[in-house]
Amino acid sequence: MENSTISFYFNLTMFVNIGHYRYPAFLFCLLLYSFIVFANLVIVLVISREKTLHEPMYMFIALLSVNALYGSTGFFPRFLMDILSDTHLISHSACFTQIYIIYTYASYEMTILGIMAYDRYVAVCHSLYYHRKMTFKTVSKLALFALSFPAFALVACISLSARLPLCGNEIEKVFCANWNVVKLSCVTTFANNVLGFFLTITTVFLPLFYVLYTYLQIILVCWKRSAEFKGKVFQSCLPHVVSFVNYSIIGFCDIALSRYSLKDINLFVAVILSLEIVIIPPVLNPLVYGLKLPKIRKHILRMFSR
Repeated sequence: MENSTISFYFNLTMFVNIGHYRYPAFLFCLLLYSFIVFANLVIVLVISREKTLHEPMYMFIALLSVNALYGSTGFFPRFLMDILSDTHLISHSACFTQIYIIYTYASYEMTILGIMAYDRYVAVCHSLYYHRKMTFKTVSKLALFALSFPAFALVACISLSARLPLCGNEIEKVFCANWNVVKLSCVTTFANNVLGFFLTITTVFLPLFYVLYTYLQIILVCWKRSAEFKGKVFQSCLPHVVSFVNYSIIGFCDIALSRYSLKDINLFVAVILSLEIVIIPPVLNPLVYGLKLPKIRKHILRMFSR
């Protein structure tokens, strides 16, 4: 405890000194953030305005876009300021607020994809009972569970981290991350590790295994059906599969990077890998769902033609 460093700020050490290239980098990231906001707002507006899209699948897609707006807004404003700044200090309160927003965004993404898999499972494997099972009340309960569990669980996790006495203030990231803060602790972090492991199991691996199970059931149902039936299932499930596979790979890279020694990795590569989770899903999801699903694509084109 005697070596505990008393500091009201964390220092984000992964920012690369790119000199005058910071201005093109700032402009590029600003345009990227603008595209994320624009594309996801279009998806939300189209689904909310068109009554024909007031179905469970499209409501979950809108929820994904709302989550993308939430996560990117919790990350980009601070990141844009840091690109232009020579120092990258962030206060404790701002750091833990950023951790909460980014971690809940990441958890929501996985749990929403999980309940979307349940929707596709019911639509394909129990199609005759789909409208009886997937009522507005059921959809609301699923959405509430997908959002409330990570929100409350992460409050407990981050509260433990915020109370730790720290022996340093350097975070090897371009944004605040819980594990990087925990590694600075001067005391044992057994409780943090147990709770973090529990959260990883419940918000990452359980949805992952459930999605794999539902798609195994869908494949078994499609196995003996007609080519036309398989084509319809493929068209409705492909965007979800693309989003799920993409996010699973990105999530695995982020978890692996946080446990890996950055001294053994090129710093520029490490920065790119750490940014994937807050950039690729918010960019990719509206493109996948907006271009691949005919109903959404039709209404988007109609909205812009007006």
